[in-house]
Amino acid sequence: MLKGFFNVPEPVNEPVLNYAPGSAERTALKAALEAGRAQQIDIPLYIGGEEVRTGKTLEVRPPHNHQHVLATYHEGDASHVHAAIDAALAAKEQWETMPWEQRAAIFLKAADLLAGPYRAKINAATMLGQSKNAYQAEIDAACEFIDFLRYNVHFMTQIYAEQPQSAKGVWNRLEQRPLEGFVFAITPFNFTAIAGNLCAAPALMGNVVVWKPAPTQIYAANVIMQVFIEAGLPAGVINMISVDGPVAGDIIFSHPQFAGLHFTGSTHVFQHLWKTIGNNINLYKSYPRIVGETGGKDFVLAHPSANAEVVSVALTRGAFEYQGQKCSAASRAYIPASLWPAVKEKLQRDLAGIKVGPVENFENFVNAVITEASFDKLAKYIDEAKANPEVEIIAGGTYDKSVGYFVDPTVIQVQDPYYVTMCEELFGPVLTVYVYEDEQFEEVMNIIDNTSPYALTGSILSQNRYAIARATYRLRNAAGNFYVNDKPTGAVVGQQPFGGARGSGTNDKAGSMLNLLRWVSPRTIKETFDPPKDYTYPFLGKE
Repeated sequence: MLKGFFNVPEPVNEPVLNYAPGSAERTALKAALEAGRAQQIDIPLYIGGEEVRTGKTLEVRPPHNHQHVLATYHEGDASHVHAAIDAALAAKEQWETMPWEQRAAIFLKAADLLAGPYRAKINAATMLGQSKNAYQAEIDAACEFIDFLRYNVHFMTQIYAEQPQSAKGVWNRLEQRPLEGFVFAITPFNFTAIAGNLCAAPALMGNVVVWKPAPTQIYAANVIMQVFIEAGLPAGVINMISVDGPVAGDIIFSHPQFAGLHFTGSTHVFQHLWKTIGNNINLYKSYPRIVGETGGKDFVLAHPSANAEVVSVALTRGAFEYQGQKCSAASRAYIPASLWPAVKEKLQRDLAGIKVGPVENFENFVNAVITEASFDKLAKYIDEAKANPEVEIIAGGTYDKSVGYFVDPTVIQVQDPYYVTMCEELFGPVLTVYVYEDEQFEEVMNIIDNTSPYALTGSILSQNRYAIARATYRLRNAAGNFYVNDKPTGAVVGQQPFGGARGSGTNDKAGSMLNLLRWVSPRTIKETFDPPKDYTYPFLGKE
């Protein structure tokens, strides 16, 4: 086996640091936060190993303090998209022919840099630029990103080690070639780990990448590029551009060497890109790979047998960690009438004690939503709920954008299971609860399965094994990641590969071998050691 021969390190999930008062990691992180706030950095494009500055700059401001300028970043134009593609294609042959263990070494080194000297820096960048608290930044920018890099190497060796059988006198081999062309990675604001993995995973498999991070994540994306460069990533393998989406798309999706799209973002955008690729299919040298994780309207279903405290905590953590801006965040809950009074009481008590504010104050559980547009959208839904006589806001319902884009954790109770906030993706700290009669458990599962076009995450909370088994089967198509007696968030690389189907994406499971297989094109090679020298077969002989 290749893995044993080269003795690739066995991956282990990176331990999560707790940042408790007085801890060394807390001291280091606070120092990194202070350093980040004290200086205004200049973020370039990274094309062909060069830092490119266009002179046309935009500002990066913390969502929790929108009067403060953290950085400026240079915005590119069509010429920079062409340059990034050319740089990627120029690097392609040397990169894809490099021995795979040399590629592996680069990303394993990047993981160790993130686990060590860059840990506080990338966590602080994620906190400041994306308004994540210390714990949310730790499990994302440090731990999950490190896990992606280490486990991807592990999965790569498994892929390469899988070889066909050979008959006597024949040697059959399976070669996993990189795609013919370049991969375009489009990454979201909400997870630094996703941003890093979407460009790193195809690159590990020998591909070259043009990477467009979200402008609202570019502060931490800049650190990712610094890590890759220090780890030894050759020039042109990953090229980071900050260019208006339609400008980049017009060039990339009409390029004959476009070979694949690695995407996380909105369903609407992904569907538009898929249509564009389909319309241009005759232009490409090969059929592009399209891998995407998009929206979610994630659910929590409680059975009458569930523990009320467990349900309440699952809702609080699932719905309000990182302000409900996780793709997997709980945004709709179905609670039995017999359980609701106890769940409601604990939920209200816990939410009343949650502090909302800037990330620099480690007492704050909830921070700011990402942009003013997001804030205004959430405020609109909350105001509409307040005005509806059939809807009750049982917690929160308040918001303030005078300093930062703060929306208090809000719980809406509805009488109609198809009320707008039960169906539409809000991407914020708003949870909608529908209380059902205990005997309607089967009916509620039908409602859950048919309420939204998404199928990303969901959970069942129950002490009844028959109910768990029934829900697990009945809701098998409603969630690509399904949780039993847990919140529907917190997938761990190597443990719960992540991805959903239906309107939530292609379900190619980031953090598993399945995703990496999308970035290679297999070639079978048959070598015959003693080839025949006579065309005839024995059956041709006379009687």
